Amino acid sequence: MNDLQKLEAERKGDEVRGLNPPEWRGGSSESNLSSAAFYAQWLMDRDRKSTALKSLQGKVWQAGYESGELRGQVYPDIPPALARWQALNRRVCIFSSGSILAQKLLFAHTIVGDLTPFISAYFDTTTGSKTESTSYREIAAVLAQAPQEIMFLSDLEVELDAARAAGLQHVLCVRDARSPVTHSDRVIHTFDEL
Repeated sequence: MNDLQKLEAERKGDEVRGLNPPEWRGGSSESNLSSAAFYAQWLMDRDRKSTALKSLQGKVWQAGYESGELRGQVYPDIPPALARWQALNRRVCIFSSGSILAQKLLFAHTIVGDLTPFISAYFDTTTGSKTESTSYREIAAVLAQAPQEIMFLSDLEVELDAARAAGLQHVLCVRDARSPVTHSDRVIHTFDEL
């Protein structure tokens, strides 16, 4: 099943659940593309972590990265931290709501160059939701590591709660000192603090 078919199936599920998604006009490929675009915008407006949407976004971004029109933005402390962790034989993995393709593209085309040699694994919504502890248990299993051996960093406490429930070490990274922190055990403001 391709991404458009997955989007159409997801839209039908939304309709059954009474969420009132935009109408899907079948027929010509132009109608399908137009319907998919309206539905994709509807999903983005709701910040839905749709696997089909993320896959399509990754493909759009791929064209932008390959043309040089897009460059991945990273905080200045990221490249030296990645190099430091690699020198310490620490594995760096990414778990994002963005597709694995989008993650790889972003880190391969950053403003400071290709950072993918520092990253050993990528995980996305095909692993599960970032707010579900089962996703973190699955990641630990794939990495063949005990959950307590893994440190998860996030800027969202709800994700840290899920990682904590799975037994992972967890650190809240708050880039904006004015952001409220409600209950995290460990808070950092830059990767230099790790």
